[in-house]
Amino acid sequence: MDLKGCTAIVTGGSGGLGQRICRALALNGVNLVVNYAASEAKAKSVAEEISKLGVRAVAIRADVTDPADVARMVEQAEAEFGRIEILVNDAAFNKTVAYPDLDGLTHELWNHILTTNLTGTFNCIKAVAPLMQAQGRGRIVNISSGAGVVPRGSSIAYAVSKAGIIHLTKCMAVALAPAVTVNCVAPGFMEGTRATSNRPAEYVATVADMTLLRHAVSKDDVAEQLVTFCRSDSVTGQTLLMDCGRL
Repeated sequence: MDLKGCTAIVTGGSGGLGQRICRALALNGVNLVVNYAASEAKAKSVAEEISKLGVRAVAIRADVTDPADVARMVEQAEAEFGRIEILVNDAAFNKTVAYPDLDGLTHELWNHILTTNLTGTFNCIKAVAPLMQAQGRGRIVNISSGAGVVPRGSSIAYAVSKAGIIHLTKCMAVALAPAVTVNCVAPGFMEGTRATSNRPAEYVATVADMTLLRHAVSKDDVAEQLVTFCRSDSVTGQTLLMDCGRL
């Protein structure tokens, strides 16, 4: 798919990875909706910077856990740009709870993580699907995690939510074919994101030694892979693990 002139919604677009995704898409001529839940000033700043790259960009608030809020965002985006060809599901929440600490993983925290990461992804896909199918084309890329492939990460709830995204990707690829492709990127540890800022300092200090390539995953590499998925007319239902050889 030729990306120039397309419009993308990037949830969590003001986060560390979200900003890189927005920039990578903008450099390919894509107009942007920078979604945010709370960081209005940051999201507007990202949109302003993106606009300097020669595309249109707006910041739109929506809580991905609220279907009505998501529907409003999609309606606003369609009114602003006329079309939505790309959805990137990057919004996520995590909190570190050691796996053996089942008491620390409260039902409230479990529900919040699952609802934000997994149900939020579903809400956004469901909201854009009719529009993309009516257009006859669309690209959806979900952001999972290495924690969704093997049992690691900040908590059991986080790992399960990211594993769910991988299977949701496959199911939605079946549901939305042939007009819409649905793929997924599963990054390992990345520096400078909201998720990794919640990890203990001792873990951050040693994580590079756990990988074959001896460094953290590049956010720009993840963003470029996402762009590749958006361009492709031949790939759907796939998840690419990008963890510098840790697994």
